[in-house]
Amino acid sequence: MEQTYMKEQPILKLMLRMSLPMVISMMVNSLYNIVDSFFVAQISEDAMTALSLVYPVQNLVNAVTIGFGIGINAVIAFHLGAQDQKKADAAAAQGLVLNALHGVVLTAGCILIMPAFLRLFTSNETVISLGLTYSNIVFAFSIIIALGLAFEKIFQAVGKMAVSMAAMLAGCICNIILDPVLIFGIGPFPEMGISGAALATGLGQVLTLAVYLVYYFRGALLPVRISLRGFSFQKDMCLRLYGIGIPAILNLALPSLLISALNSILAGYSQAYVLVLGVYYKLQTFLYLPANGIVQGMRPLIGYNYGAGEHRRVRSIYNTTLAFAAVIMLAGTVLCQLLPGPLMGLFTTSPSTIEIGAQALRIISIGFLPSALSVASSGALEGLGKGVPSLMISLCRYLILIIPAAFILSLLTGATGVWHAFWITELIAAVFSLFIYRFSVKEGSKRR
Repeated sequence: MEQTYMKEQPILKLMLRMSLPMVISMMVNSLYNIVDSFFVAQISEDAMTALSLVYPVQNLVNAVTIGFGIGINAVIAFHLGAQDQKKADAAAAQGLVLNALHGVVLTAGCILIMPAFLRLFTSNETVISLGLTYSNIVFAFSIIIALGLAFEKIFQAVGKMAVSMAAMLAGCICNIILDPVLIFGIGPFPEMGISGAALATGLGQVLTLAVYLVYYFRGALLPVRISLRGFSFQKDMCLRLYGIGIPAILNLALPSLLISALNSILAGYSQAYVLVLGVYYKLQTFLYLPANGIVQGMRPLIGYNYGAGEHRRVRSIYNTTLAFAAVIMLAGTVLCQLLPGPLMGLFTTSPSTIEIGAQALRIISIGFLPSALSVASSGALEGLGKGVPSLMISLCRYLILIIPAAFILSLLTGATGVWHAFWITELIAAVFSLFIYRFSVKEGSKRR
């Protein structure tokens, strides 16, 4: 086994080595989210509203495929730390096949539900038509997304962060280039409008998967091998993958439920508030995706060291992750307090919408810094294979606290109450996160 450096090198050096490529990738991914929405906003405000309404279902697709990928990542890292090569290989092969099946189911299911889903939030036929056009194309690529993300988590589990960075950068840059070309019909390409935005997204995902396949089949030296020859599902391995993957899926899917619930509340005031919420979730990717990059670099490290019984290093890895996440969140808070109007102005020219959005960003950003504790704790628990405690943190952030708070505060203060629900929830969730992380790790150490 050549992975012993994960329990031997200094923590800070390891964290930078593992996380920096992922942070760069996530920042480019964030840029793609912003650029994609920016160009769609140039089509019309209805197109941007349609994109905002489709976003929760897109997030659901990502939640299922990434969440299960986290299970793949954690199981591989644990077995490598425990020096069990055979089980690490089995986790990679079974995880890849299962995620591909998830992609097939998601393609059919998401396309089927979209007409009814969109009508839950709007009666505007133009918005519905644009939403269906975009979603039918985007969801056709779900199996590509699933395979790409399975490979991503396999490469990350063995510390090949540079490969993940290359694959993600290739897809995002491709998407950024193709967006204006296909939306507005530059050069020999026809003007496709919102269909072009969807196709650009899908083609970027195809390129990401292609990069992983080239690296793998050209002989990338991985500590795990994926063999489908004589493949059969192993019940114990499937249970382990889903035992970590399902809570991670629910973790990532909860924002979809939250956005849909908040859209229902805000739609009662004005469509402009729905647009603002959609823009906020695009902008916040500049914070939470880089923070997620830190977490992705941390997961294999903390999982490997936990499997190897290095509990002191586990604590150090967690503390370092928390510090990095806090720095990112502090930077985001400063930006949203100082430049909320210009940030909203990237997506709309309506003065009233910009004013509503600027107020929302100032209020919501109060909760960014405390959320670093929830992000670091939840990610660390996933890396340790403790999916249920991680899920409990996300339930507090995305369901148990914020939805009732948003509903009650909106009745008392109007739509602004929804924005206040964000920071109130993050403060309470931060305290709970620290408690549940310390309790879970302490109990796990006793059992081992």
